[in-house]
Amino acid sequence: MSMQKYDFTSVDSVVEFAKLLKNRTLREVCSKEIEEHGYKGKGNFGQILEKFYFGYEPNSDAESDFPEASLELKSSPLKVLKNGEYRSKERLVLNIINYLEVHKETFEESSFWKKNAHLLLVFYLWEAETDILDYIIKLVDDWSYPNEDLKIIKHDWETINQKIKDGKAHEISEGDTFYLGACTKGSTALKSLRQQPFNSEKAKQRAYSLKQGYVNHIIAKISKGEKGTFGKIIQKPEILDKECIEKFIISKFEPFYNKTAQQIEKHFNLKLNQKAKSYFANLTNSILGIGLNKRIEEFEKADVIVKTIRLKENDLPKEDVSFPTFKYEDIIEINWEDSDFKNMLESKFFFVFYQFTRDKLVLRKVKFWNMPQVHIEEAKKVWDKTKRNIKAGLIVKEITETGRRLTYFPKKSESKVSHVRPHARNADDTYPLPQKDILTGVKEYTKHCFWINAQYVKDEIYEK
Repeated sequence: MSMQKYDFTSVDSVVEFAKLLKNRTLREVCSKEIEEHGYKGKGNFGQILEKFYFGYEPNSDAESDFPEASLELKSSPLKVLKNGEYRSKERLVLNIINYLEVHKETFEESSFWKKNAHLLLVFYLWEAETDILDYIIKLVDDWSYPNEDLKIIKHDWETINQKIKDGKAHEISEGDTFYLGACTKGSTALKSLRQQPFNSEKAKQRAYSLKQGYVNHIIAKISKGEKGTFGKIIQKPEILDKECIEKFIISKFEPFYNKTAQQIEKHFNLKLNQKAKSYFANLTNSILGIGLNKRIEEFEKADVIVKTIRLKENDLPKEDVSFPTFKYEDIIEINWEDSDFKNMLESKFFFVFYQFTRDKLVLRKVKFWNMPQVHIEEAKKVWDKTKRNIKAGLIVKEITETGRRLTYFPKKSESKVSHVRPHARNADDTYPLPQKDILTGVKEYTKHCFWINAQYVKDEIYEK
């Protein structure tokens, strides 16, 4: 155990002691007994840090780790981008949600707030195949929520709590909220089922968590990175005393409903390239009062996925909604719970709907939306079948007389929610296969991705 001393009742002393960790590893700062630590599982970096550096036994107490200083210790992994900037590897998991008790609490007196109002954050550089004792600790600092963030986090907490009060704990989704999420917590879905107070149906165990985008915001603040790349929607925090952020954002768009894209452009005295990929994003930024080509701070912090949809005159989207391409070798190595597709489907979406009217695009409406759990389960079937096919080498089903390759991947006709099809520059834009295709023998194949069906977007998002 570390022989260095600090005053555990003083925030300044604890933080100063913690900052001695920077650019060092657990192996360097702790005694030799660390070699026999015996901690297993995902959270063992934090457990070792608590016991062998700060000198207290790891626990799951309701109060914060340093109760006299009202300071909660959290450690989290980093990854480094090519430009040298740090990013969070994952969301920051806080305390477990006790469904049977939390509905009795107010935010200010909640177990969440008492434990997590002031955080001591230790970010370490994660590297594959590296012993956790040798991860380099890169960023250390304390964190208190800025006023405008706190208003959103309080509303997030109340949104989660209201679902529990409504007997819908089993329907909680990370897409329900902005900065504070309710992530699943447990080794398997069956083992992690818990009683809820107002419904006999059991709900998955969940924990409060700061979304990955919000953790990236904290990292940027601590490391003083990414200056000037963001624009803010909320300029005055007191706005959030009157209405939630969703209603405020929608109210910005409502005056422009039924106006053409050109009319909106003219209103803001813009001269945009209508063929540019950034055209609709810049119209959105202008309506929100944000500079062109800037990222939207509140959306980035909340991991909001923005999708601009162009509707045909019959309200059907002109195209299905695409997601990033998946790597065949990666998808067979992960389970559904850790998949990118599931994480994206559980996100909060912001849809901006334009409709073709006499060859002009008219803004019809905007909508925040997250996918219901029952439809996420439907999308899981598509993901599962895709994984099975790749693992078995069942890619190409037949080659037509014209040379077109028909695959075993799930089609639109198989699911009302999702399907899989190519998303590549051309047939030669490929990823390696983990198992060569049985029919053709090829060891790589055209890039594919998951798509949300256009009909689903019309029925479940636009028209609801």
